[in-house]
Amino acid sequence: MAPLIFKKIRYEELNGKQQEAYNFQKVSAVLADFGYITIPLSNDWSGADFIAQMHDGITFIKVQLKSRLTFDTKYCGKRLYICFRDGDHGPWYMYEHDELLEKINTRGKITETETWKAQKPYHYPSLSKDIKELLEPYRIPDAVTIHQ
Repeated sequence: MAPLIFKKIRYEELNGKQQEAYNFQKVSAVLADFGYITIPLSNDWSGADFIAQMHDGITFIKVQLKSRLTFDTKYCGKRLYICFRDGDHGPWYMYEHDELLEKINTRGKITETETWKAQKPYHYPSLSKDIKELLEPYRIPDAVTIHQ
């Protein structure tokens, strides 16, 4: 039997579905350090790509995985969390959609933009210093698990 060959992939060379699967695996590893088990969903259920179950067996959250900070009318009122990574190697963030929308809307009134009124997603291609400060409570801390 031939040995396994491990060759790093280039994220940019993956198609959209492959990128989503890759990001799901990456964030699942991060969330595992905080006691979450992730369960992928085959189709968006109430806007969620996956369920994160806390180790207490009681807490379940619906999570939509995004490539950037995003708000969308279709996520409103669903108790949905949005998870994204700031760039290729930056921190992960996870926020409850409506909660952060309310906070961010006091600054920029995105719900009054033409994009929002047309019911299109409103996203931030990059994060300003002010937005990063607002997002700080939603940043998933760096964690390293040491197994003995």
